[in-house]
Amino acid sequence: MSRASARARSVRRRRLVALLLALGALVAVIGTLMPTVDKAVKEVTLPLRHEDIIRQQSADKGVDASLIAAVIYAESRFDANAESSAGALGLMQITPDTAREIARKSGGVAFEQGDLATPQINISYGSYYLKWLLENYGGNETLAVAAYNAGTGNVDKWIARDPGMKPSEIPFPETRAYVDRVFKARQSYRTEYRRELGL
Repeated sequence: MSRASARARSVRRRRLVALLLALGALVAVIGTLMPTVDKAVKEVTLPLRHEDIIRQQSADKGVDASLIAAVIYAESRFDANAESSAGALGLMQITPDTAREIARKSGGVAFEQGDLATPQINISYGSYYLKWLLENYGGNETLAVAAYNAGTGNVDKWIARDPGMKPSEIPFPETRAYVDRVFKARQSYRTEYRRELGL
């Protein structure tokens, strides 16, 4: 074997070692960044904030924490400043009239519209309303979630016509899609945020 070929082989080995070291460093950097990237993606696709309040309200009201989180997701995507064209406000999109009624029923607290921008109050009122809807519809989560979106008057009419109505038979396409969105989000919150929601 000539000196030139031995030198060429040595150069190739050094280049291969350098390439392997660079690849190893790249894999290490990517491995370090993956949890950060995963968290950022989850924050965009399935956000969760105020989990301490959600856990507290779940325990206080007896409403599943993943259902509360899913309703917040469907209503506002966790935007405390969200406001609908119908005047619903905050995380759980409570109308001032509904909030006044909840405040009266839940202890006679004087309600002010600005309170609905406060996550603690908004989630408390929304959870109270969910609890009331669940009780009103005998624990039927589909009817309760449909009523959260379309109102009890509409749901009462629907079940008067068809007491065994399935989610796919909800007459309002928007409400049908809303119920589907809430239950899909609920399953995702149960899977992705089990510990954070105390499930």
